[in-house]
Amino acid sequence: MIYEVYHKTEYRYSEPVSISNHIVHLEPRQMDQQQVRHSQLEIFPRPLAQHQLLDYFGNRMLFFTIEEPHLRLQITARSRIEVFPALLPSAKQTPPWETVRDRLPLDHSREGLRVAEFLYISPLVPKIREIQDYALASFLPQRPLLDAALDLNRRIYQDFDFDPSSTTVNTPVTQVFQQRKGVCQDFAHLMLACFRSVGLAGRYVSGYVRTEPAAGQAHIFGADASHAWVSLYCPDYGWIDLDPTNDRIASQDYVTLGWGRDYGDVSLIRGVLSGGGRHSLFFSVNVQAEGRP
Repeated sequence: MIYEVYHKTEYRYSEPVSISNHIVHLEPRQMDQQQVRHSQLEIFPRPLAQHQLLDYFGNRMLFFTIEEPHLRLQITARSRIEVFPALLPSAKQTPPWETVRDRLPLDHSREGLRVAEFLYISPLVPKIREIQDYALASFLPQRPLLDAALDLNRRIYQDFDFDPSSTTVNTPVTQVFQQRKGVCQDFAHLMLACFRSVGLAGRYVSGYVRTEPAAGQAHIFGADASHAWVSLYCPDYGWIDLDPTNDRIASQDYVTLGWGRDYGDVSLIRGVLSGGGRHSLFFSVNVQAEGRP
């Protein structure tokens, strides 16, 4: 499946910004199941300097500096990506989750050391006893790993309400767990907390998911949004992407920007600026499928 992705972000400031430095993760990641055919970022005002590089986790990242006074910052990302279907194991044929839990810390291979980075707590994904108890209702003794993970995926979808007004980017996962509502970022952090609390490796994934308009309605350009889901590591297979917001295995409908321990590692845009006063944020996202080549 080939996608054209358009993502425009605009900050409007009440007072001039004299200088600003920003880091953005808005260019899709090149990987086996996703080939980036084209990717372009347009920034206004024009940066004085910009540098494209890979971050610690191998995600594409752009650093730029603006040194002219401005009341508006506009970043437009355009990408063309081909996504291939994933080869998934049978859920009930994956190894017991305890076997995986016991094996991961002992794997000192290059791949094992990379996986180990996603076994432990991170700034936005702490270890909490109540969340561990919640996870263990799915991770029953000797239950196959993916079978248990899919059950957890379903339970989060059923037990938590999607409510954009209930949280912000700074809402801790403990509050999300207590109030039983949040957004995709919150549900991804919750699922990661569940995985890591029982000794499994999970990583946070940032990207987009294709959405379909309601029956009888036309697609509205720019009405899509960025999305977040998780990856679970299964030895002898690799990483399996799960979306607790929609109770799905992430498939060809998903475009990956990057991954990290939590949202803080792959936030789409962050920066430091001088001036600006109050600011307003506007964005427009469009994910358009073109079909197969």
